[in-house]
Amino acid sequence: MRIAVVGAGSLGTVVGALLTRGGLDVVMVDAREETVRALNENGARITGNLDVTQPVRAVSPDGMEGVYDLVVYITKSTYDEQALPQVLPHLGEDSVILTLQNGVPEEKVASFVGRERTLGGAVLWSAEQVSPGVSRMTSDPDQMGYEIGELDGRITERLEEVKGVLDHAGMGMITSNLTGTRWTKLLFNVAASGMSTALGATGGKIMESEKATDAVIYIMIETILTARALGVAMEPMRGADPGILVDIARQDIAGTRNLLNSLTGDFRDAKASMLQDLEKGLPCEVESINGFLSAAAAKAGVAVPVNDQVTRIIRDIQDGKLGLSFSNLDLIELPPLESYFETP
Repeated sequence: MRIAVVGAGSLGTVVGALLTRGGLDVVMVDAREETVRALNENGARITGNLDVTQPVRAVSPDGMEGVYDLVVYITKSTYDEQALPQVLPHLGEDSVILTLQNGVPEEKVASFVGRERTLGGAVLWSAEQVSPGVSRMTSDPDQMGYEIGELDGRITERLEEVKGVLDHAGMGMITSNLTGTRWTKLLFNVAASGMSTALGATGGKIMESEKATDAVIYIMIETILTARALGVAMEPMRGADPGILVDIARQDIAGTRNLLNSLTGDFRDAKASMLQDLEKGLPCEVESINGFLSAAAAKAGVAVPVNDQVTRIIRDIQDGKLGLSFSNLDLIELPPLESYFETP
């Protein structure tokens, strides 16, 4: 099987290194010349909670050759319009592209390459790019998982094959509810990652602030209520039904804070990928994450005031109107919690 890992950022560097270490035929693809050069000269380097230096083969998009059986697609959604047309000529009739991007990207990817070629999946761990070709693992390697699925929920032979590939870089898990899996991952991204980006802070710093923690909880409630309005059955988050957050919040916000701490403890050292991009002066994926929730909620008729505020803050940081500062918390107004549970 010929495999291309497209996007050698924080996650792609790790995935490409581990798949190559597993003896698979892998080429890493990235549009940044400095990244391709660093990977070819120094190998893919993983630091932090995992210590790996793996020689790899890397090319720029114009260096891709022939047809790839599997494309593991981890490019930022901000580059889809450039990256997907470059990938398309290297997909055969039976090729598969697995998008492991943030947000809910499957339909967009499928619009370029075809639904029959598209699989989706959620990455259940985090990493931070230190420099070109070097990523720092911020999650426990024992928790490195991927939930993957077909767009129509079928359990297919090709899903089993892709799971076997991902087992070399953690643990692949197959889901028959890809949409529910995606929304559960979105739940964490819009809330914890959104706040991390808006405040320029790690997860740990956010959890040290009661207001920031409550903002995370409010955005999670907004996400869950939007998913319910859209008829999405969210998958468990670390073994817990996301709906429990709403049920507990109705009774006791302090109890919700405790539950959140237990669910996200190993992300305290993590820094949102959107924040990493803004720190580098790059556009971030706000429209695919927090902006996506705002748009979906508007269509569903669900109010998401805290997410809307966080979305605006991130956009303003990206546009140079605000700085990366924890003081941005002062710009967030939390509505009465009971307003979420009032019957229209």
